[in-house]
Amino acid sequence: MESKYALGILGLGVMGRSLALNFARNGYLPVGYDVDPHLPPDFPIPVAGSLAELVAALTPPRTLLLMVPAGAPVDAAIASLTPLLLPGDLVIDGGNSYFADTERRAKALEAGGFQFIGSGVSGGESGALWGPSLMPGGSPSAWPRVQAMFQAIAAKAEDGAPCVAWMGSGGAGHYVKMVHNGIEYGDMQLIAEIYDLLHRGAGLSNSELAEIFAAWNTRELRSYLIEITAHILARVDSETGLPLVDYILDEAAQKGTGKWTSQTALDTGAAIPTINAAVESRLLSALKSERVQAARLLGGTSRFSGDPHALVAAAEQALYASKITSYAQGLSLLRMASHEHNWGLDLSRIVSVWRAGCIIRAALLGNITQAYRHNPDLPNLLLDENFSRAVLNRQAAWRTVVQSAVELGIPALATSASLAYFDAYRSERLPANLTQAQRDYFGAHTYRRVDKEGIFHTQWEG
Repeated sequence: MESKYALGILGLGVMGRSLALNFARNGYLPVGYDVDPHLPPDFPIPVAGSLAELVAALTPPRTLLLMVPAGAPVDAAIASLTPLLLPGDLVIDGGNSYFADTERRAKALEAGGFQFIGSGVSGGESGALWGPSLMPGGSPSAWPRVQAMFQAIAAKAEDGAPCVAWMGSGGAGHYVKMVHNGIEYGDMQLIAEIYDLLHRGAGLSNSELAEIFAAWNTRELRSYLIEITAHILARVDSETGLPLVDYILDEAAQKGTGKWTSQTALDTGAAIPTINAAVESRLLSALKSERVQAARLLGGTSRFSGDPHALVAAAEQALYASKITSYAQGLSLLRMASHEHNWGLDLSRIVSVWRAGCIIRAALLGNITQAYRHNPDLPNLLLDENFSRAVLNRQAAWRTVVQSAVELGIPALATSASLAYFDAYRSERLPANLTQAQRDYFGAHTYRRVDKEGIFHTQWEG
């Protein structure tokens, strides 16, 4: 095989194949390799017969993109590649790797004279093929080598800007992608809860809800997830002639990025209750057999008796307010992690990269981008004047939706967590004073006072 290719792709599954076609369409013909290839007969990308042949086909300094499952497969691929590489060669991990693994791999490869990039790739199969959102990080000197290539294949926002930007050193790229996925978890759960309230609680049909979500997608909630929700609710099962969504088992799977977001947020000290609630909701969904038993023993939900049109209007407002709060949590986590890891994350740049190509792309992101461009040091999105006004104006509808869900017995973990976060964040005084007094009572953990400086302890008994 002739040495003429600028990029080698190791891993030709759905994402690897789609990215290969995207690179080729944009003038960067890659060569691929897979240990167990299952390729369409008309796949136009040249495929090497071995790793050695793949590496030999690349023009030095060589660039290799790994599209293999996260975890041990990435380490195995790197271990197989490094004996074949020369100093200066670049390895890119485009999977959903845990950021700490990316940090470790970057240090190890850089110590060997190689370059390493860990890049978040969002958009699924369609995004990979026609334009993903890309979040690369790792060896800073590697970015100029692939910048033009990445910009060529990336999704383009409405202003024409490519949805890719350098995130930072080490594991910054994969950390940003992880938080992106955490926000995605929250977004999906918020939508699911509103669907549940209106469908199971208020009795609206799937076809009615499809029209409602389609209408919402023409206004401030316009986003990819709202759009596909309308399509899903409108789909009829070919076998039964009834709504397909009603025949899908109510157990939601997860690949770990949402859980990682919750875990790292706890380590960082960032409050992200909406995302946590979304993760917990998926865990609860997995308890299908227990939930069936509990429904028989504990009873079900009641039916909404009010004006369904008013509830639909309130639900639109509540969903928008909850989404703002969820983004506020995720971006605050990124801000805190950036300080902790010295990444220098640019939140306006990150949000602008999410405007197209990725799963959480939404009209809302343009306004968030502007908020952080206006004030790069904004500690929380809720402190932006435009967003604070947007949430305050929807507060009554938001509370109506949460109250309705509670009264009907419809679980709304993420929606109620979003409202509780808003109420906690805007509370000048929280009951943590009592918590701290309890800690001092049983463990002599001490406390501070509001009226004078110092650390205090009280002998509470006797």
